[in-house]
Amino acid sequence: IARAVVHKPPLLLADEPTGNLDPDLSREIMELFEQFHQVGVTVLIASHDLDLIRSMGHRVLRLRAGRLDAAGLPERVA
Repeated sequence: IARAVVHKPPLLLADEPTGNLDPDLSREIMELFEQFHQVGVTVLIASHDLDLIRSMGHRVLRLRAGRLDAAGLPERVA
């Protein structure tokens, strides 16, 4: 992650960044992504951990069968 943001890219793509991590470390990683967001980096995360993603409170895009199925705030994208 550090190597990816050393030059402050406009966009950071993270594919299952918390896939094999325990809940505490997963939350720390998500907080790190939040810090990137706060300094202007757009962070796009692909994840199957819906509870963790919803807890962040940011816009969610849901894919089904490779197509965009829903978009919006976490409470509206079930």
